[in-house]
Amino acid sequence: MNITFLGTGTSHGVPVIGCGCRVCRSPDPKNRRTRSSLLLEDEQTALVIDTPQEFRIQALREGLGRLDGVCYTHHHADHVYGIDDLRVFTKHRKLPVYGPEKTLRFIREKFDYMFAGNCGRGGIADLDLRDIQQSGPEIGGYILQPVPVNHGREVITAYRAGPLAYVTDCSGIPPKSFELLEGVEVLIIGALRHRPHPTHFSVDEALAVIEKIGPRMAYFTHMCHDIDQKELEMQLPASVRPAYDGLSLSIESVRGAAHG
Repeated sequence: MNITFLGTGTSHGVPVIGCGCRVCRSPDPKNRRTRSSLLLEDEQTALVIDTPQEFRIQALREGLGRLDGVCYTHHHADHVYGIDDLRVFTKHRKLPVYGPEKTLRFIREKFDYMFAGNCGRGGIADLDLRDIQQSGPEIGGYILQPVPVNHGREVITAYRAGPLAYVTDCSGIPPKSFELLEGVEVLIIGALRHRPHPTHFSVDEALAVIEKIGPRMAYFTHMCHDIDQKELEMQLPASVRPAYDGLSLSIESVRGAAHG
């Protein structure tokens, strides 16, 4: 299984509009972060987790020519509002779209034109909404498994595919969800900034979760403009790295290389 970080930024993206901070002005391309999204691929299947506003730009950058399904973590704008650009992948078939029931209901209500029976299909994404609790797509020989996590007062969905887990926009993990994450070898986790935040893990909080789960390798995503890539890299252990837009990894190679 291969993964590509399509985006690693928070809801504002980095640079933030109108901001003149040193990270937003940084010439380091790794400090330029579109909203968070992940591509998972094997020889048969290509899946995306979340479609942020820049999904079209991300897909063009990575040369994404096929897509077999989309999984949504939750219904917030920076994770859903690129959904219209899925239409290029539905010219010849419906595209399976998976998510928790609340997110699917939001999609059906806010993008109702996609599901109106009297609409022509020419410029509209043809989506097949599927409750992730009832069925999940397969990638790398693993069924994508939903993992409930806390995002402030809301419960949203993290995902696990065998040795890989993707946990973004998270401020807490219930005990039963920690059980679902046991044995994960590659963990992708949101780390918004150094200072605490009511609905997202800080860097230190994310590190505490990493220590508890014990993956061979962990990657930070969903980082805001308080995070400078090189500075954070120097502060972290070798088994934890801040991801960046366009970073591609083979899960098998990461599993084999980590911890010697």
